[in-house]
Amino acid sequence: MGLQKAEPVLVLASSSATRRALLTRAGLMFEALPAAVDEAALKEACQAEKIPAEDAAIILAEAKAERIARRVPDALVIGGDQLLVCKMDDGTERWFDKPTDMAAARRQLQALRGKTHRLVTATVAWRNGARIWQDVTAPRMTMRNFSDAFLDSYLAAEGEVLLGSVGAYRLEAMGVHLFSRVEGEHSAILGLPLIPLLGFLRQHGVIDG
Repeated sequence: MGLQKAEPVLVLASSSATRRALLTRAGLMFEALPAAVDEAALKEACQAEKIPAEDAAIILAEAKAERIARRVPDALVIGGDQLLVCKMDDGTERWFDKPTDMAAARRQLQALRGKTHRLVTATVAWRNGARIWQDVTAPRMTMRNFSDAFLDSYLAAEGEVLLGSVGAYRLEAMGVHLFSRVEGEHSAILGLPLIPLLGFLRQHGVIDG
C-alpha cells in the first residue's frame, strides 16, 4: 500500500526525464505533461528588467505550472525550473543556458572551471486556478581546476547527453569528477528539491504524514 492518496491527481508540468525519475523513485504516482512555454523569452525579459535569478526561476516555474493547471484545474500541478548562475572574473553575474552543441558545452565548462556557481532551483504548485505553494533553493557547486585534456576526455565519454543539462554536466554520472565541493540537496541539484516538495505534499494531504 502506497503513501499517496487517490485525490488530488498529481501532475508534473515538465518533459524532464530526471524530474520524472526523482518523483518515481520517491514512490509518487503522477502524470507528466510538458508545458509549451517560451523559456528563452522569459529569461531575456527577466534579465532586461534586472530581476534576481531566484525570482526569475519562480517566474519560469510558475509559467509552466500555470499553463498545465489551466488544462487540468482539479489536479495539483508541479512546475519547476533551474538557472545556473555564476559570477565571472569581471564581477558580472552570468546566467547559463543548455549548450547548443558539444563545442558550446566545452566553452561553458571552461568558463565554469575553478569557480563556484549556483543552481537556482524553483518549484511551484498550482491548483484550482491559483498558486498554492512555492520554494526556491540554490545549491552551490565548486568546479575544480581540471585540465583541458581531462575536459576533452570527459566530453568524449559523456557525449551529447550533456546538451540536455543546463550545466553541461550530470552530477549523477561522470559529472561528479568535475567538482571539488558540492553544497545542497542532491535532488535539488538534479532539478527538483524533494525534501521541501514532500513536506508540502504531506501538509496538503496528498501523501500520508
